[in-house]
Amino acid sequence: MTLNTTLRTFSNTSTNPILRLGRYQFHCHSNPLLQSHAVALNSKTLLRDTDPPIAQQLFDQSPIRDLKQPNRLPFGSFSNEQSQEALHHFVSICRSGLSPDELSMCYVLDHCAGSSDGTVGEQVHCQCVKCGFVHHVSVGNSVVDMYMKTGNVRDGRRVFDEMGDKNVVSWNSLLTGYSLNGFNDQVWELFCQMQVEGYRPNYYTVSTVIPALAKLSVVAVGMQTHAMVVKLGFEAEKLVCNSLISMLSKSGMLRGARAIFYGMENKDSVSWNSMIAGHVINGQDLEAFEVFNKMQLAGAKPTSATFASVIKSCANLKELGLLRVLHCKTLKSGFSAHQKILTTLMVALTKCKEMDDAFSLFSLMDGVQSVVSWTAMISGYLQNGGTDQAVNLFSQMRGEGVKPNHFTYSAILTVQHVAFISEIHAEVIKTNYEKSSSVGTALLDAYVKIGIIDDAVKVFELIEVKDVIAWSAMLAGYAQAGETEEAAKIFHQLTKEGIKPNEFTFCSIINACTAPTASVEQGKQFHAYAIKLRLHNALCVSSSLVTMYAKRGNIDSAHEVFKRQKERDLVSWNSMISGYAQHGQAKKALEVFEEMQKQKLQVDAITFIGVISACTHAGLVEKGQNYFNAMINDHHVNPTMEHYSCMIDLYSRAGMMEKAVDIINGMPFPPAATVWRIVLAASRVHHNIELGKLAAEKIIALEPEDSAAYVLLSNMYAAAGNWQEKVNVRKLMDKRKVKKEPGYSWIEVKNKTYSFLAGDLSHPLSDHIYSKLSELNTRLRDAGYQPDTNYVFHDIEDEQKETILSHHSERLAIAFGLIATVPGIPLQIVKNLRVCGDCHSFIKLVSLIEQRYIVVRDSNRFHHFKEGLCSCGDYW
Repeated sequence: MTLNTTLRTFSNTSTNPILRLGRYQFHCHSNPLLQSHAVALNSKTLLRDTDPPIAQQLFDQSPIRDLKQPNRLPFGSFSNEQSQEALHHFVSICRSGLSPDELSMCYVLDHCAGSSDGTVGEQVHCQCVKCGFVHHVSVGNSVVDMYMKTGNVRDGRRVFDEMGDKNVVSWNSLLTGYSLNGFNDQVWELFCQMQVEGYRPNYYTVSTVIPALAKLSVVAVGMQTHAMVVKLGFEAEKLVCNSLISMLSKSGMLRGARAIFYGMENKDSVSWNSMIAGHVINGQDLEAFEVFNKMQLAGAKPTSATFASVIKSCANLKELGLLRVLHCKTLKSGFSAHQKILTTLMVALTKCKEMDDAFSLFSLMDGVQSVVSWTAMISGYLQNGGTDQAVNLFSQMRGEGVKPNHFTYSAILTVQHVAFISEIHAEVIKTNYEKSSSVGTALLDAYVKIGIIDDAVKVFELIEVKDVIAWSAMLAGYAQAGETEEAAKIFHQLTKEGIKPNEFTFCSIINACTAPTASVEQGKQFHAYAIKLRLHNALCVSSSLVTMYAKRGNIDSAHEVFKRQKERDLVSWNSMISGYAQHGQAKKALEVFEEMQKQKLQVDAITFIGVISACTHAGLVEKGQNYFNAMINDHHVNPTMEHYSCMIDLYSRAGMMEKAVDIINGMPFPPAATVWRIVLAASRVHHNIELGKLAAEKIIALEPEDSAAYVLLSNMYAAAGNWQEKVNVRKLMDKRKVKKEPGYSWIEVKNKTYSFLAGDLSHPLSDHIYSKLSELNTRLRDAGYQPDTNYVFHDIEDEQKETILSHHSERLAIAFGLIATVPGIPLQIVKNLRVCGDCHSFIKLVSLIEQRYIVVRDSNRFHHFKEGLCSCGDYW
């Protein structure tokens, strides 16, 4: 007779002996057979060796269970695979009124932590409180661990703080939870607090703290931790050594990582993988392969993580042959179906521009393709110019029911097409990704790149947790739009909210300061702040500083930053060449270019735009022509519209109009309005009315709302004395409702910008300004100055023309600068139009008699006036 049959047979008798199953007690009926079976069941050996189903049946079929005894059977008996069934038993025990013991509570809490079931975990916590186990240290530790592993850091910390007794395991649970949930910056503080309170860390504590520090890349603290490991005697612990190798590698301290690695007597696969990954992280791909070879010679078996690292090295080195060898090795090692390895191989092939092979590998994963592999393939096409294939693959992915994640959306949003971005934006809203930091930032960046700043701002405001990348992207948007004030506001707002700017943040805000309307001092202030945070030497920051100083009229400071750069990219060199060109220092611009040639640096299309522009501003026609030919023949750079525009400008300024027209006729594409504007401006200077009329007609046909073409043509007729034709042009402007852009100038004094129109009377100090102008005119006449009334295109008396000339906006700005600043302070003026010839002569003489250094930036270039001379050499 089986036990179950015996229990059923004697279920209705009145006697009540006790059947014990471990610590469980069942009131049984008086029967010799059952009593003898009960004695057998009470043996510890039987309980340990009983099959889980039999133990479960014994428990389930007992008629009465003693409520006074703690309960452990369902949890001590079941295997890990049956943990869910064990949880169901726990619930039934609690409902029947039995009280589980503390070890059972720990088991259930561990199950909740492992399955990330926070809801059940909270209920178990309530049961712990009800049963009086909340102050038991092992139960408390399990509760803390459960909350941390289910992402509830706040409640986990609250339980920890309320624990009466703590041990090192308690602290380990807390530290692991903070590290697991990304609160790495607080891990070190808690680690220090643990020791202050008298708890000695064990090797597990240290191996938990080290990875958190690795993610923060805190070099100084990492070194302290390393010293503590030695002090505590954990330097021989394999787990600690592996963590140290990873931390030191991620902090850029590869020498220290190598010392620990080669000092280890017993290395496991994690040790080898950490060292290989460390070399890859630090850009030492060849060294990574060296360690990989040593690993195989040492007899250590490569794991999936090993292959993932060395395949990344192949991708970085663009070593396609070696990549194919590694692919064979992965197959031989049994990783032919390993999705992570296949995806890593696919990414490596895309980086080697082997898109067909990458797609073949992707196709082999048919049926098991995850969102990661889809995203990798889409990103590969985008990086290799296959926008259409990427969009088609994205559509196919959705058609097959694979939901895009934040990486997918971030990748596909690099497609710069207005309609497509709007479509993806709608889908992002629908899938609730709009508030995500990564997707929100990608979406905002997409709108910035297509020039829709208003939508970018709306997306930015919806991002719930804005990281430094999101702030930097918004700054870059305002910089691109030339909205310096808005960019400055965003920068100050991010610092108020405790976000620490990085090099890309400074790059964006400094680029915003290059706008003509930006404050000169603002850029200097951000430069100072970058120095304070020790980010001024970052390549992107220093390159932006070179550009900013060059565009803001301080070419000497630009050169100083350029000279101090420890490393230079193409942006730095190009900015310096273009800067010198815009400031009329052609010789220095060409010297920088020749230095590039000596260093055998790669040049691009932008480099030659700067070089030819330098020749244009200095009248170096032959040199400019030679550089243009060298660009095509020696450097194999195909000329763009900008290059042809530079050549047309080169010939036009020199009065070689026929050559300029030949260039236009020989271009492989139709000339843009910019080209005809160059011809029109040169035609006015060289009094070529017929060509000027042709150029004006072309501009008006291409851009009928552009007032500059009408004005220049009108002025040409006026200069030639053809007043009737001038009137006709003005009538045409009125008929087409084209308004002339007013000429205005602005000057910055004591961090405030003041703007002036011609004949402006709005400034509070107008009387003083005009009084100063009158004084200057008198002094200049005494020095031999005679106004050139040819620059006034009105049919009026010469006296009236002189009055109009004397009230030009740049003169008002200079007069204000002279009375608002102390003698000797340089003045910097910006004008939206080209400075007229008479004002140019006027400013030269003012710089002499007032002994002031005056910089004027007009629509064409910078003019540096000093001691009666201009940097342009009167050629502009």
